[in-house]
Formats: sequence, structure tokens, C-alpha cells
Amino acid sequence: MRKLTFALLATVVVLLARAPVALAQSEDAPVGPASWKPMDAAGVRGLALKWLDDQKVAPTVRAKAEKLWASQADTTDGTELLSRLAVTFALADTRAAELIQLCSKPRAKGVLPNQSWLDDKTVSPVVRANLRLLFGRWLAHERLYDEAKKQLAGLAPGDVIDPASLLFYRSVVYHRLLEKTPGLETIDALMAGESQTPRRYIAVAQLMREDLDNLTEDTLDHIARRMEDIERRLDLGRAGDDVRKVEDGVIKSLDKLIKELEDQQCKNCCAGSNLQSNRPAQDSQLMGGLGPGNVEKKTLRSKTPWGNLPPKQREEALQQIGREFPAHYQDIIEQYFRKMAAEEE
Repeated sequence: MRKLTFALLATVVVLLARAPVALAQSEDAPVGPASWKPMDAAGVRGLALKWLDDQKVAPTVRAKAEKLWASQADTTDGTELLSRLAVTFALADTRAAELIQLCSKPRAKGVLPNQSWLDDKTVSPVVRANLRLLFGRWLAHERLYDEAKKQLAGLAPGDVIDPASLLFYRSVVYHRLLEKTPGLETIDALMAGESQTPRRYIAVAQLMREDLDNLTEDTLDHIARRMEDIERRLDLGRAGDDVRKVEDGVIKSLDKLIKELEDQQCKNCCAGSNLQSNRPAQDSQLMGGLGPGNVEKKTLRSKTPWGNLPPKQREEALQQIGREFPAHYQDIIEQYFRKMAAEEE
């Protein structure tokens, strides 16, 4: 399979994650053994109505819920069942209704509404777990991966009625945050239940697995992805300590990469200077030269300011990078030099 670029893969993830329910219904097919099993429609319906009964709702509310579950009772799509379960919760809980309203449209600018009630231990576990999944899925669609990671953390497949969505969106979050090890582990857990998983999830999971397998820390590819993540955070108005931490990591990785290039150049220079003539100079023979014999004074510095490298050396470094890596990475290094030069002023 030809490796997709990171930007293209991100587009595929978003498009397939947002694919209509009909796609999953028409293309789902058993392809292997499952290690976990989602709850069927009858089970989810029983769970929803029992919760309503525990809330001692009015008969009119109970009637609305029964009508809701009477239609398409045989559906096997987890996303549809999760949405219907959330609507059932909303019949008796205004907080659930507000959350559904939030997740039904694109994110508005500004601070997200506080949803700390989803961590309240007095709220029914079935409500908390499934609405955290609903909220985390929406956050991932809105590129709020850190927030989505928090909502999905700690949930097990058995806690929710749609474990395939839980594992898929958790995989997306880890992939987008470049967390390789947990990402691969979560993808493996998703693939273990592929017979119960929408094929669109499986297709994207396979792409993410291949991409994470080939991801190596401190390479220019890894650095470029982290710079994309910084841009995403800034676009979303996230300019706090988390962004600064990622920026510092990028600078550190560039320092390491350029130092490796410098060491390689020095090694090549030393190898050239060690070449000696097989014919030694004759005894008692004055060597030629008309210079006055003065030694040029140099000011030694403990550290070389990368941003103030002489133009010739900087161009040599950029040319070497250009020979070994794709051309667009040169822009990254040039930005780095400019940033370092600004810090030295």
C-alpha cells in the first residue's frame, strides 16, 4: 500500500469519520473474530427505558421514549444507537439536552461550555460513559484533540454501547497528537473486533496504523507534523503552556538534527585534512611564503548561535538537507534560523 502523506491522511480520517450512517449499514460485513461485542438494539432499548423508569418520569415522557425506540428497532449501527440513547437521556435531564444541542452543530468561537457534570459520580455511570463518548466524538470532529482525549480517557469498551466508536475516535486522537505507542495499541484493540466494526473505521484504522508504524521521532517528518499541530492549536485560539511546550520540543529536535549535520560535516572535513603526502619535505629546506607571520586574533564563543551562522555555512547546511529530504522541509529550517537569529539579538 502506498504511504499517504500526513495531510491527506488527516483529510481521509475526517471525511470517513463523518461519513453517513448509510455507508456503515451498506458496507459492514464480518471479516474476522471479535474480542468485544457491542450491545444490540434490543439491549440498548431496554437499558434506556430502565433508566427512565429509575428517574420516575411522567407517563408522557415514557410514551415519547417508547415511540423513539419503536422506529428502526432492528438497526445495528452503533452511532445511531448512541444518538438515540442520548436523546432518551435528554428527555429527563436538561444537561444532556444541552450537550446534544452543542454537539449537533459546528463549534462556535469562544470558550467551550463547562461539561464537568460528566465527571460527577452521582450521575448514572451509563449516562456519564455514553455522553462522554458522544462529546469526545464531537470534539475530535472539531479538531479539539486534547479535549477529546480527556473525555475518552478511562472508558473501556464495556462501558459504552458503541465500543467501536470509542476505540476509533481514541485512535484518531492519538494519531493526530503523534502518540505512537498508545495509538498502535488502541488500533490493535479496534481491529481485534473488526467483525463488529464499520468497515469505514477499519479502512481508516489500517491507514493510521501504517502511518504510525513509519513515524520516527526527531526526523524532519516528525518535526513538520508537530509544527502543523502548533498551527492547529493557534488557529483554535490555544496559545498557552501546551503550545509553548510543543514549540520548545520542536526547537530542541531541530537543534539535535542540525548538530548531527554539523558533526557529519566536521567528520568529513577532518577526514580530508588527514590526507598527507607520501613524500616528506626535504631536510634543511625553507618552505616558501611571503606572509608576515602574524596570527589573526579570533574571539572564541562557548556556543555557536545557529541563527547567526555565516551565510556560506548556512547555505551548505540547507543544501545538504535539501539533498536528503523533500524540498518543503527547507522552509522549516529557514524558519528555525530566523527564530534563532531573533533570539540572539
